[in-house]
Amino acid sequence: MAALVITAGCGTTRAGYHTAPYQLVHSAGKFEVRDYPTLTVVETSMAGKGSDGGFGRLFRFISGSNEKAQKIAMTTPVLMSGDDASRTMSFVLPSNLEPGRIPKPADASVSVRAIPQGRFAVLRFSGGRSAPREAAALDRLKTWMATEGLSSSSRPVYGYFDPPWTPSFWRRNEVMLRVEARTQ
Repeated sequence: MAALVITAGCGTTRAGYHTAPYQLVHSAGKFEVRDYPTLTVVETSMAGKGSDGGFGRLFRFISGSNEKAQKIAMTTPVLMSGDDASRTMSFVLPSNLEPGRIPKPADASVSVRAIPQGRFAVLRFSGGRSAPREAAALDRLKTWMATEGLSSSSRPVYGYFDPPWTPSFWRRNEVMLRVEARTQ
């Protein structure tokens, strides 16, 4: 019975958040190719900024720590990119929040920026967040892309969809690489 309650609670929690929109182009099991529109994100560095790794600063922004004291809905996934020295964390802002109406962050270490539209190859994987798990997922994605004739020169972006209380084997995680346009 407890497992049923936990399962329902984890699924309900994830389902309660707006997710970044995309158009599915191709699917092969846990691998997908997606077209994303321009996404507006609020972003902060995770390097040397305390134990919260950036989440707390971003959460304060959407909770009203901004020039308009405006609350903004939480979305999924939480995005992470870069290496250890330059790692960033981003929240995708809801698509109904127009770029001209996004309030300025109160914290100078938080910024708003746009991720340009584009095509991305994506691998969905489970488990807790760790460098070895991210590296293994990235290797699997690159191998699949090579078999599909897709190439990328971008840095990987990792997406995490679930709150920390979700058991690791139920967590939805993704690694994404921007797909380079094919030249004729």
